Amino acid sequence: MNATGRDRPRTLVAGAGNIFLGDDGFGVETVRALAGRPLPDHVEVADIGIRGVHLAYRLLDRYGTLVLVDATARGGEPGTLYLIEPDRDGGTGVPSDTGTVTGTDISTVTGTDTGVLDGHGMSPDAVLALLDRLCAGTGAQPPRSILVVGCEPACVEEGIGLSPRVAAAVPGAVRMITDLVHQSAPARTGLTGGAHP
Repeated sequence: MNATGRDRPRTLVAGAGNIFLGDDGFGVETVRALAGRPLPDHVEVADIGIRGVHLAYRLLDRYGTLVLVDATARGGEPGTLYLIEPDRDGGTGVPSDTGTVTGTDISTVTGTDTGVLDGHGMSPDAVLALLDRLCAGTGAQPPRSILVVGCEPACVEEGIGLSPRVAAAVPGAVRMITDLVHQSAPARTGLTGGAHP
């Protein structure tokens, strides 16, 4: 690792999703494609899949940036790519299929009043809400920058493999992520969810 790589805050590119639910596997397939590319020394790529609790705990390990790659239903045409910078004013909430979660308590994250986590059913917004709770309890700091590279799914029903339009979007997502991690610091554009050209 060169001196520049050591001095830069680490970036985690995490592919999330369930490969057994069609286009929900977009994040996993994208990081698989990205793994074969040359990336800067400060960048780590991980297939998180449905292990949301694992991701939250991993983020306690001092990452400067998280690039979360996932299927993101926002009402666009299937295969549309989005670059989303979550609203950090009320927490680390990330847009979910039903809206933005900010300042979420653990019962809201889990969908229960018991506080029991479903480690395999956590959406990205729930993972980041859990991260907020873990940071509050441990004194750790969440990543300073969180970006979501999302793709509009066509189908998230049982079945293995991406739909043709979402599969065709994977190379564009790889290019988008590659551009992001080669920047010295991701631009703080205030972009909250427009389609990527």
